[in-house]
Amino acid sequence: MARSIYISSAEGHSGKSTVALGVLDSLSRVAPRVGVFRTIARSTQERDYVLEMLLDHDGVDLDYDECVGTTYDAVRADAEAALVDIVDRFTRVSSRCDAVVVLGSDYTDVGSPAELAFNARIAANLGTPVLLVLGGRRRQGQTEALGSTEARTPEQMGQIASLAVEELRRGNAELAATIVNRADGDRADEIVRSVSAHTPDAPVWAIPEDRLLVAPTMGDVLRAVDGELVKGDEALLGREALGVTIAGMSMANVLPRLDEGDVVLIAADRGDALLAALTANSSGTFPSLAGIVLNGPFEIPEPLQRLVDGLATSIPLIRTAGDTYPTAVRIMSTRGRFAASNAQRYNRALSLFEQNVDIDELVRVLGVASATVVTPLMFQHRLIERARADRRHIVLPEGDDDRILRAAAVLLERGVVRLTVLGEPFEVRARAIELGLDIAGAEVLSPFDPVHIDRFAVEYARLRAHKGMTYEKAADLMTDVSYFGTMMVHLGLADGMVSGAAHTTAHTIRPSFEIIKTRPGVSVVSSVFLMALADRVLVYGDCAVIPDPTSEQLADIAVSSAATARQFGIEPRVAMLSYSTGESGSGADVEKVREATRLARERAPELPVEGPIQYDAASDVAVARAKMPESQVAGRATVFVFPDLNTGNNTYKAVQRSAGAVAIGPVLQGLNRPINDLSRGALVDDIVNTVVITAIQAQQ
Repeated sequence: MARSIYISSAEGHSGKSTVALGVLDSLSRVAPRVGVFRTIARSTQERDYVLEMLLDHDGVDLDYDECVGTTYDAVRADAEAALVDIVDRFTRVSSRCDAVVVLGSDYTDVGSPAELAFNARIAANLGTPVLLVLGGRRRQGQTEALGSTEARTPEQMGQIASLAVEELRRGNAELAATIVNRADGDRADEIVRSVSAHTPDAPVWAIPEDRLLVAPTMGDVLRAVDGELVKGDEALLGREALGVTIAGMSMANVLPRLDEGDVVLIAADRGDALLAALTANSSGTFPSLAGIVLNGPFEIPEPLQRLVDGLATSIPLIRTAGDTYPTAVRIMSTRGRFAASNAQRYNRALSLFEQNVDIDELVRVLGVASATVVTPLMFQHRLIERARADRRHIVLPEGDDDRILRAAAVLLERGVVRLTVLGEPFEVRARAIELGLDIAGAEVLSPFDPVHIDRFAVEYARLRAHKGMTYEKAADLMTDVSYFGTMMVHLGLADGMVSGAAHTTAHTIRPSFEIIKTRPGVSVVSSVFLMALADRVLVYGDCAVIPDPTSEQLADIAVSSAATARQFGIEPRVAMLSYSTGESGSGADVEKVREATRLARERAPELPVEGPIQYDAASDVAVARAKMPESQVAGRATVFVFPDLNTGNNTYKAVQRSAGAVAIGPVLQGLNRPINDLSRGALVDDIVNTVVITAIQAQQ
């Protein structure tokens, strides 16, 4: 039976979903198969978006329908029968998992005062301890999502905890821990002490209020007013709306009232107000707006529409037919939905949880032991922890790419690295604000900065003097972001560089050959992919750099790949791959691998190396027993060296697509300083992973 935790609250709107995500992510670090179970679905009319968000987590492999216990209608009709269904369906889910996060009801059924008691009964019947979530703020009317809440005092939190714990006790539920969510950050320690007085045998943590996690996005506002996006960047619909300003006065009086992240509500026949709001947003002298909503049954006059179309603005401009007052009420009563599709909010929630909850203590309380297998998610978590333990400085040259900005926001939010982003500071930061991204912690540096250009040109001209390089030519070349970033690494202004989202591999790594150069004893720069399979991590090389390596280069790749494997906690056992195993075949291609194996053993006698060997003999114990029974590597290989780029590149992609492996890389190896290349189709997660890898390389 899987270990499980029942997450329940004493009232609605406590932010239980944020806590559930943090717990799920924590368990995914130590348990290979993590499940999610919702006891009572929020609605029968639409799918439960909180459950969908949790099922979207990389560590979960379950279908929606099997993870729902029952409905509110079923509970009202026959509570005992509904309880039987919940237990039965939970048992089926838990039989397939090592740990399960159970999410209690959401107080959506008219807020029954007996709801916590029923959750306690469910938890007791599931044999699952309760993680109690208490809301640190009190609602005030219908505008909570836009900030109209009041922080509860430590004394009030203690009283709520006392009542909730007593309710759990009456239901025979075991309390594992308590989290006060959306707490008053200035009084967090007092709140923890006050709640702990009523839960002496269970840990208590407090997570402070974060407006961005509860605020609606512009997409939420669009749906709430039943509007239409008539202008603006659709990507900016993900930005949070932190307040509402109604442009009912003259703009001379409205402008001073604008705040960062506001939605401005303007009657559609107020062309002067629309132009003033758009101009203020792009001026740089007023707060950045989340969006503009035009209301009323009025068409924008054609000359004004032409003027608006000509403005270089990407702010969402929404049209709705409603009158001002009901439209304002709809906006102010809109609640933000916490969904996996909102990457900024998702990562912000995880970061907030990590910063305020002792993950190791939580896992200990839940009694989940670390597994011997390593899943892709577990491996990625370990990499992030290693990078965070000794933060390094990484330069990202492609600051004009939204993916780079999104990845930078994630990395800064999780506290993984220090960053420099190349680009014109005003343009980069303005675009980040438009996207709702916080990159304030990053240095943004212009690649045309004259002080840096001068310093870099002097150094580059010195390094390449034997090639006839002059200062003037070098100064011109240094404005190229790849050269600029590489020179930062060379001179110690950064510890590593990640580029290639918008540039070719050659453009990214050519400067490193000229400036960084290879480590002593290494003849070639090569690459590996870290292939995170369902239960282990393998190293594949070379899959990205050298088309047809010689025997000497293959030996170099083998030794370098083994060293890279050690860097990331993988014990190297090297298989030199060929279409033949042992002495069974001959031919130029086999002889090349045989000679490479001899050279690798000569260069690193302590390293277990086998070759030539076929992939099945290297990876499958049964095949190895038949073909190479005495080998230390056969059947147990962790580092696979391919005979050429054609084989390596196709194999890693075949395994990635067919086996569902996570391919992290390419990781360049052999350089004096870490420089890594991205695919031009890289996703934000790929960029984050590559930066983390680069940071760990820099630690060495």
